[in-house]
Formats: sequence, C-alpha cells, structure tokens
Amino acid sequence: MCIVQPAVCTRELCVFSFNTLGVMSGAAEEVATGAEVVDLLVAMCRAALESARKSIIFDPYPSVVDPHDPKSLAFNPKKKSYERLQRALDGIKSIREITQGPYFEIKKQMDKLDPLAHPLLQWIISSNRSHIVKLPSSRQLKFMHASHQFLLLSSPPAKEACFRTARKLHSSTFAFHGSHIENWHSILRNGLVNASCTKLQLHGVAYGKGIYLSPISSISFGYSGKSFWALCITAKCVIVLLQCRPTQSRFLQSRNLNCVALCEVITSKDLQKHGNIWVCPISDHVCTRFFFVYEDGQVGDANINTQDVWIQKEILGDNQPDST
Repeated sequence: MCIVQPAVCTRELCVFSFNTLGVMSGAAEEVATGAEVVDLLVAMCRAALESARKSIIFDPYPSVVDPHDPKSLAFNPKKKSYERLQRALDGIKSIREITQGPYFEIKKQMDKLDPLAHPLLQWIISSNRSHIVKLPSSRQLKFMHASHQFLLLSSPPAKEACFRTARKLHSSTFAFHGSHIENWHSILRNGLVNASCTKLQLHGVAYGKGIYLSPISSISFGYSGKSFWALCITAKCVIVLLQCRPTQSRFLQSRNLNCVALCEVITSKDLQKHGNIWVCPISDHVCTRFFFVYEDGQVGDANINTQDVWIQKEILGDNQPDST
C-alpha cells in the first residue's frame, strides 16, 4: 500500500499537494497549520545559527535585500555575518505573538526592534523547500507519544520520482532517522543526503558510508542530540517516561528540542542491515514521511519497532475507516 502519493509541481516554491490514505487523509484540509510550521522553521533556524558548527551546517545562508537599499543585500552569502544574523533573528516576534494581533502591527513592532527581522522571517519561510503539514491530534501516530507531529516531504520532486520508480522495482519499509535539530535547517532546504566522509559528518561511519537509519526508536533518539538511555537508566524511569503524556500546546514552548524523522526506505540489496543499524548508500532511496518534535529532553517509547505489524498498520492507516 502506498502511504504517500505526492502530486508535485516542478516549481520549487509551488505547494505540494498530497493524495493520501488512512492516517494522512484530509489532514491538510482539516487544520490551519501555517503558524505551527513557521514556528518549527524558526526554531530550526535558531538551532543552526546558535550551533558551534554553524559555518558548516547553516546552509543556505540567507540572501535578503536591504529594505533601505533595494539594490544591495543586507544578508549576503558571500559576506556572511552570523552576529548580524543573530540580532535579526532575536528581533523576530514569537509566532504565538504574531498570531494574536493584526499582522501589520506586529510587523511594525519587529521593524522597530530590527529592520531586518521581518525580511529574515520572510526568507525563513520562502527558502523552505519541503512540504510540512502539522498533524491534528486525531491523525497523529499514537505510538510516538509526541504532541508535535508533522507530515514531512523533504525531497524535491525529482527525488520523489526516482523513489517511486525504485519502489516499483523493489519494495519499501519504514525506519527512523535521528539528527540534531540544528541539522534540519539544511535538510529541509537541501534534502536528506549521504553526509558520510564529508564536512557535514558528525558521527562515525562504523558500518560504511550512507544515510543511517534504524527500525528501533531508541537508537535513532540517540542521534537526535539526546541519548535515550542517558535519560532512562532505571526501569522505574522508563515507566515514568512511558506514562508521561505530551502537552497539547499549539506552539513549541522550549528551545531545548529533540526530533526524529520516520522515513520510507527502499528495501533493495543496496540497503545494508547490521542488526538494528541500517545504512542506505543511495540517498534517493530514503524519503522522509513524518517528523516528531519533543521538548525539554522528553522522548517517546524506546521500544517502537517499525517492523511490527501493528506499527505498520498505524503508519499506513489500516486501522482508520476508508475515506473513499
């Protein structure tokens, strides 16, 4: 069963439309998700900019026209100033505040704080090349225990087309990909790539070059910037965590964020499985489908295995009524 069938315009800024089944059916129409997505984009931008690795991972760097001199760039990739960029980012009002008043008035307040704050916010939104939709609680994957869940297509149309072709020849399954939130500013604009043996590599390549995935949630949580087992070293701690219910706040409440993606991966002979560590050397064979965000060190269930039948049924929406 196909979980996502994107009908994609070849123009980069064109909004993707989903033809979906089960859990994803109608999600885009059921909830106004724009503000929540912008909230996430700003959080990712901030994490990348505040990273010690910002010179490597803050990519792309903004190209923003100077509001006082339309012939020049206030932010120029050829003349990077992370300090000036940070000041402008600090001038962006919280998305919660922006939604609580007339946008024109909020913009005026931002302009007073920093004339480049609003242009930067516009760039953060317009430079995103991924399609992201916040899932309403009724359509979330319950086994992930996260209130901030998103549909996520981070692949450009050409890669999605290659993926669908490969899926016809082989088959596909689901696996987690964990990466620190500071990396997602780039991933959403450049796609999920094989960073092994490049300047982007953060962890080792013990199992070879490729995109690292796992069917086990706890393994990927460990790559998200927070070690799951460092949080839960006793059985009692695990029980407390699993009993914890995510908050239902519309917007992110913290800057201490951890995230993990649920990806669809082609199960060809190229996919290397080393126990619960999977390595896919072909970037076109991995596409993000869902994205989960946790706050203040919380993570979900450590024991989720995407190969369990009941997990796959919930992902595919087999437990949902047919929408047709």
